[in-house]
Amino acid sequence: MRTRLIWLLAGLGAAAPLSAQTEPPKAFTITGGVGIVSDYRFRGVSQSDKEFAVQGGISVAHSSGLYAGTWASSLAGWGTFGGSNTELDLYGGYKLPVGGGTLDVGLTWYMYPGGADDTDFAEPYAKLSGTIGPVGLLAGVAYAPKQQALGNFSNTPQSRGQSQDNLYLWGDASGGIPNTPVTLKAHIGYSDGNPGLGPNGTSVAPTGKYWDYSVGADLVFSPVTLGISYVDTDISRSESAYLLPNFSSTKNGSSISSGRVVFSLSAAF
Repeated sequence: MRTRLIWLLAGLGAAAPLSAQTEPPKAFTITGGVGIVSDYRFRGVSQSDKEFAVQGGISVAHSSGLYAGTWASSLAGWGTFGGSNTELDLYGGYKLPVGGGTLDVGLTWYMYPGGADDTDFAEPYAKLSGTIGPVGLLAGVAYAPKQQALGNFSNTPQSRGQSQDNLYLWGDASGGIPNTPVTLKAHIGYSDGNPGLGPNGTSVAPTGKYWDYSVGADLVFSPVTLGISYVDTDISRSESAYLLPNFSSTKNGSSISSGRVVFSLSAAF
């Protein structure tokens, strides 16, 4: 999904005392985290004007596999989408075992509080995850059906004012280095959507079709995680130039879709 600060919560209970392990599993589990990133990237494109962003989230999961939660981040530059410089995501879904892996099906509602109503949009998703030896793998698809927030409303030849849909395909891989607190990670994604900007600059694929990717590592000292990643896209200057000043550059003129090293610091609870 988003190239964002990811909360590493799965291993927090691994060191529980034996007495706790003998207790029956709880029906509900609450997890969350807070953190800061040096640049908030959404599918390779900066949502924070290539500046720092503060982020946090909380989720509730039921033993049946149902879950729901919320996640928020500060925004700047193009990513504000006419709102209060805040993104607020609401999500819910269901996880179930499939073979030796896990299928996760749900929906995310992207909100920009204080902005126009037509900047919000919904995106269903499905993710299949599992392991091969020491490597964790995930494949996902997110499809946002036609919505006004994703339509072409910018001053471009493609602008026709209609609703648009968006498809995002991605894959993730991660693996820990034995006897170290280091986890290596990689991501690749492909976007296919509207070749322009929606109301107040909203878009999840501003140049229509492009690839994003990242490689990096996490240093985990539970509950604190330090992260570093190199994030990039194949969006060229010429492809994004017709969307100026909304999309392609920050206040200092640098591209918000070009390669950049991103640092993160998070704490889980």
